[in-house]
Amino acid sequence: MKESIYIIKIGGNIIDDDGLLQDFLKKFAAITDKKILVHGGGKLATRLAAQLNIPQQMVEGRRITDAETLKIVTMVYAGLVNKSVVAALQSFQCNAIGVSGTDGDLIRSVKRGTEKLDFGFVGDVQKVNSRFLLTMINNGFTPVVAPITHDGQGVLLNTNADTIAQAIATSLTDHFDVNLVYSFEKKGVLLDVDNDESLIPVLDPVLYDKYRKDGKIFAGMIPKLDNAFSAIAAGVKKVIIGKAEELEVLVSGKTGTILTNEEHAIN
Repeated sequence: MKESIYIIKIGGNIIDDDGLLQDFLKKFAAITDKKILVHGGGKLATRLAAQLNIPQQMVEGRRITDAETLKIVTMVYAGLVNKSVVAALQSFQCNAIGVSGTDGDLIRSVKRGTEKLDFGFVGDVQKVNSRFLLTMINNGFTPVVAPITHDGQGVLLNTNADTIAQAIATSLTDHFDVNLVYSFEKKGVLLDVDNDESLIPVLDPVLYDKYRKDGKIFAGMIPKLDNAFSAIAAGVKKVIIGKAEELEVLVSGKTGTILTNEEHAIN
């Protein structure tokens, strides 16, 4: 039987709140299984861009990254946020090591095409260096991954953190029973974004397609779920989406939305 590992992605709204972040990191540090943390930090980057008078544009929850914005997201994601998270985890006796996709050639990406829309310096994941991840994990380190990758030609690329979490998870399926957890400020996938009682406890591709066509699932949740279902199709054992403050029960699957490829009846 393979050993379990948790790939946990933390959403930007939690990173923006120091109290919530510290509580989350304490719970993350307490997970006894092997684990990897993937983070973004979007709102922090947006605030810094506003202070520097650099306009920002978002399309379906994804940032258009021009040359000046690339500098900002690199400073924020791979610098301030990453090292602050690592320092906090060290205070909770979790021997974290902060990396971006450029370090150890961890994540090689290709610049997104411009046929439909020019996203600028945005990368789509091409490959993950799982051997580098295994080296860190097997030597007792907990990787903390910032969503800056590279193209192998010296160009940095801003890459969606949900996609990075999915790519890392799928890269480790030959070595572990992989559990992918997307944790953020909501209870899970909701039919009404303002009502936690509208939680969808189990979501399969058929239900997802229906709710998306009905406009019940939209905007930033769509790329998150696309990544999640891709992970399951690639052999990830379990994908859970839910509230970061409930991490200790979220990882057990007792709360949040569990994604499955098995069709469920609509209640």
